[in-house]
Amino acid sequence: MDPESMSLAQAIWAIFDPKTRRKILNMIQAMSRSTSGNNDPNRPCPASLNTQGANSGGHFKVKRHITPRQRGSAGMVPFLKMNGLGNDFVVIDSRTKDPGAGERARWPAPLARDLVRHLADRRRGVGCDQIVVIEDSNIPKAAAFLRFLNANGSEAGACGNGARCVAAHLMRESGDDWVMVETQAGLLSAEICADGSVLVDMGPALMKWREVPLSHDMDTLHLNLSVEGLSDPVAVGMGNPHCVFFVDDAEAVDIEMVGPKVETSLIFPDRTNVEFVTMRDRATLRMRVWERGVGVTEACGSGACAAVVAAHLRGLCERTAEVQLDGGSLFVTYRDDGRVVLRGPVAWSFTGEIDVGEFDVSGGSPA
Repeated sequence: MDPESMSLAQAIWAIFDPKTRRKILNMIQAMSRSTSGNNDPNRPCPASLNTQGANSGGHFKVKRHITPRQRGSAGMVPFLKMNGLGNDFVVIDSRTKDPGAGERARWPAPLARDLVRHLADRRRGVGCDQIVVIEDSNIPKAAAFLRFLNANGSEAGACGNGARCVAAHLMRESGDDWVMVETQAGLLSAEICADGSVLVDMGPALMKWREVPLSHDMDTLHLNLSVEGLSDPVAVGMGNPHCVFFVDDAEAVDIEMVGPKVETSLIFPDRTNVEFVTMRDRATLRMRVWERGVGVTEACGSGACAAVVAAHLRGLCERTAEVQLDGGSLFVTYRDDGRVVLRGPVAWSFTGEIDVGEFDVSGGSPA
């Protein structure tokens, strides 16, 4: 560069504040890495979307292991985006050991609440309904421990679609068609079905008031709760609490008004997910959902399970039913032994990296 151009560049550089300069340097470093000769179509790109390697379904291939680069000043860390019927998840791998590569760099756990909110933000972060953190499990037969974090930073004990998505990722990683994972709700087993859908055993439905949980002794099949003209819901525990209303027309319910009022009802000490269900017939339910700590979502796996359990116990449907959600259909079986099995499609959306340099990724105040 000639002296005149150098002087001009230095003058322009001086205009920027130190924070902006760091961001510019980070962008240059990321661009340098992306053009360094690594043409692997599955490698997460420095931007939020890897546009290489799209498959025939319009989704994007994933790295076999989501292994972060060693973090420097750039603060760039990787993630995987998946969804089950539009119920979407940012998947973060925090395991300390790669199944085939020993110790590795990782996302730390727990994640600070402000970082969780940033990742879930659809305008400033990656955007999702929930974040699923893959952690090491201390149970030998479990491939991993799954931690579910809501968009507002709170933690959920269970998530049916999130469990199915990450189980599918773990099975793709290992090459197996069956996997067991640990969650706060217990051990869950999952398998790939012949049609490519993923089935997960969600464990037993919990119907005792302490198990849901409720704040005091109540009949869980007929809760004494009325909100905006809706009444007589069913409370079901699926590792997380659910409140199921049976309505004439689920489409007509103002979910954004009713949902938060039910979620924060004093009856539910841990707050609750809220389902609005219309019975199409004894094998088909139409359901819309307000998820605790998230809001309206296109699908909810544990909510679909709760809806079928509630409908069966009310005598409204058989033990196996299709649940039609805004994002598509899930299939639920409430077995004779009280366990609930959930089946449906999953999709890999894309891999990417996000700059979390401004956040306390060492944990801070836990989410």
